[in-house]
Amino acid sequence: NMKGHFGNYQSTIITEDESFDTAKVSFEAEVASISTDNEQRDAHLKAADFFDVETYPKITFNSTGVSKISEKEFIVTGDLTIKGITRSIQLNVMQSGMAKDPWGQTKIAFEINGAINRTDFGLVWNAPLETGGVLLSEEVKLLMEVQFSKS
Repeated sequence: NMKGHFGNYQSTIITEDESFDTAKVSFEAEVASISTDNEQRDAHLKAADFFDVETYPKITFNSTGVSKISEKEFIVTGDLTIKGITRSIQLNVMQSGMAKDPWGQTKIAFEINGAINRTDFGLVWNAPLETGGVLLSEEVKLLMEVQFSKS
């Protein structure tokens, strides 16, 4: 398993109330800001073999629906676009807390997880191993811990 993150991104939640039943979620990441704590691997991820940041500089997600499972659990469905290819995905979302910080600003935190098949988005590069098999899995796990400020 390899972990990585995007250093430059923005996300918003627009909702009429704190139940989040009608929430609209958007996310946009600058692909060139990807970091796996390995400069050589990061350069390869930015190149045409993978994300091709010169042609496709952003990854986007826009929700199309929210299903409430319990008071703090949701399934968010939406359109994920990578390399100009858009696919519908589902994300499991757990509200992990809401509080006012010491400066009076309301914050809400979520844990989000899901998985995608990278080849569905044109990320098909791989390398055979001497022992058989290939270097990379087609499945990419999405694990996020996010915090939003109420405005």
